[in-house]
Amino acid sequence: MEELTIRRAKESDIPTIDKLLYQVHKVHSDARPDLFKEGTKKYTDEELKIIIADDRTPVFVAQRDGKVLGYAFCIHKQFIDDNNMTDIKTLYIDDLCVDEQARGSHIGKALYEYVLDYARGQGCYNVTLNVWADNSGALSFYEKIGLKVQKIGMEKIL
Repeated sequence: MEELTIRRAKESDIPTIDKLLYQVHKVHSDARPDLFKEGTKKYTDEELKIIIADDRTPVFVAQRDGKVLGYAFCIHKQFIDDNNMTDIKTLYIDDLCVDEQARGSHIGKALYEYVLDYARGQGCYNVTLNVWADNSGALSFYEKIGLKVQKIGMEKIL
């Protein structure tokens, strides 16, 4: 078995990324059908081409034996000369997914550690992400790899 490698995504990865996007979206639509449409995905293929090509939105994929098994979508964020926020650089993980058939094999942790190293190399102060409260598997995973709650979003459904 080949060693796991992590690299920047390429346009040729889009079909596999699509499959993973559908898996993530299903978790969300199952938990919150009031917010997420069933059977869709977060990005169109045209949007993915733009995202993958943009250095401000790097996408990393984890690959083993020629097969993409996970991804991390990232966004560089910085508030420059903002009235109340400092100028720190943040790398925001917009989406992190491991193929449901490959979960438990430390691919998510490897992707996260790769993103941390990348962020350090970019001079980032922190790495952030959001997770839906109903996604208990993701919450548990993120806590286990050392993430701490930064802020909490709340809602009242009317």
